[in-house]
Amino acid sequence: MNAARWTSRDVVWLIARLRKFRASVHPTTLAAVERARDPFRLLVACVISLRTQDAVTALASARLFSMAGTPGAIAELAETGIARLIYPAGFYNTKARQIRAIALELQRRHDGRVPADQDALLRLPGVGRKTANLVLGLGFGIPAICVDTHVHRIANRLGLVATRAPEKTERMLAVVLSRRYWIEINDLLVTFGQNVCHPTSPRCSRCPLAARCRRIGVVRHR
Repeated sequence: MNAARWTSRDVVWLIARLRKFRASVHPTTLAAVERARDPFRLLVACVISLRTQDAVTALASARLFSMAGTPGAIAELAETGIARLIYPAGFYNTKARQIRAIALELQRRHDGRVPADQDALLRLPGVGRKTANLVLGLGFGIPAICVDTHVHRIANRLGLVATRAPEKTERMLAVVLSRRYWIEINDLLVTFGQNVCHPTSPRCSRCPLAARCRRIGVVRHR
């Protein structure tokens, strides 16, 4: 099966299997933050999550938000104070500087609110397409596909797309997937990637998608 042979019926099957799997495991950190539907907290948590384990991200985000949960409050903190609150998140000093810069920019240009616009989000300090699309989708309910390493890897491994760069994966998934799946596909594939479809040795023997997965690029598996 190549990417062109994933029909709309195949995609419905895929989403149903992924939803069932997600319901059987713990939610991801950003999915938990999503329940508040607070775009700013999602934005900050996404910044903290880069190269950081979910458990660390959850605790670091909670500590920061317990002290300052709005752009105005965070803008009043010193970078060193933010860094202490989010430690031991990876690159915590750099992230502290970025988080404060984002808060200041929101105060100066957006009346302290996160803009519901991709171009405006991308102009915020250090915000890329992955973060912008996650905030649009989870924070504002605007259909957008957030492509991280899990989404890029698994979409290609399944044969849903055939791409080399996350940006191209985003564009191809927008063609393959109905818009009603755009927001949730990130959480579905991240949950699946963390628990089953690992980068180097996926657990193919327990994979609910095994019947239709092409295992593209899989060298060894369990």
